[in-house]
Amino acid sequence: MTNIPKWQKSLLWIFAFGLALVIFFPVWYMLTMGFASNGDILSNNVSLIPSKISLENIFLVLSRTLILRYMLNTLFVAFAILAIQIATCELAAYAFAFYEFKGKKFIFMLVLSTLMIPSEATIIANYLTISSLKWVDTYHALIIPFSTSATGIFLMRQYFLTIAKELREAAFLDGCGNMAFFIHVALPLSRPIAASFAITSFIGSWNMYMWPLLVTNKDSMRMVQVGITSLRDADAAQTIGLAMAGICIVTIPSIVIFAFGHRQVVEGMMAGSVKG
Repeated sequence: MTNIPKWQKSLLWIFAFGLALVIFFPVWYMLTMGFASNGDILSNNVSLIPSKISLENIFLVLSRTLILRYMLNTLFVAFAILAIQIATCELAAYAFAFYEFKGKKFIFMLVLSTLMIPSEATIIANYLTISSLKWVDTYHALIIPFSTSATGIFLMRQYFLTIAKELREAAFLDGCGNMAFFIHVALPLSRPIAASFAITSFIGSWNMYMWPLLVTNKDSMRMVQVGITSLRDADAAQTIGLAMAGICIVTIPSIVIFAFGHRQVVEGMMAGSVKG
């Protein structure tokens, strides 16, 4: 970047600023509509820079719907999926990186090939399996199908490949077994990629819609992206205000987590990029 002319740097900054505005505008519009009064929405008096903030729709959402229950369900499911995925992906990645066994490359390519299969292609088979197990309207149905991730296995395997083999050999000479090396050496060293994957896994689970819609029928089991659709009213203005207020509430966790963890996401994605 030091050799780039100043006018090109200026153009890059202008382009980045414009792109940031385009990305941020829907978020700002959501906040503006969510904290506007129904009277302002009905009269089309909502400004992008509001003169006053109304909590009317926020209180209506909290009192009229089970949104807090939806958020608790989603938090529980998201953290459960996150914990299980971290465990399964770390173990599988460790095996692919350090163990030698027959069919290792074929199995790894088979795992990666699942990334090319769209979720819509397997959703019916998965639903029939869940239904046959009588898991509809249970947390099992929301968690078990997402117990592992091919993306997580790939990222962690790439990261484990960056660990020097001499470190593992030295640990074995000191009497450290495979599981001891995994727990005391590999896991601590893989924290950057694990943190990166944890953030993306949580946000992905938080934003799930189609699968929870299929496997939950009771309001008490709904996840937040499905439950938010209950914010409907005969009054169009109130519907818009309630919907935007609800969206403001449910986007807070993912925004906060990404705001504090975006650096880990970037560092983790770059951590294992030097090994193939």
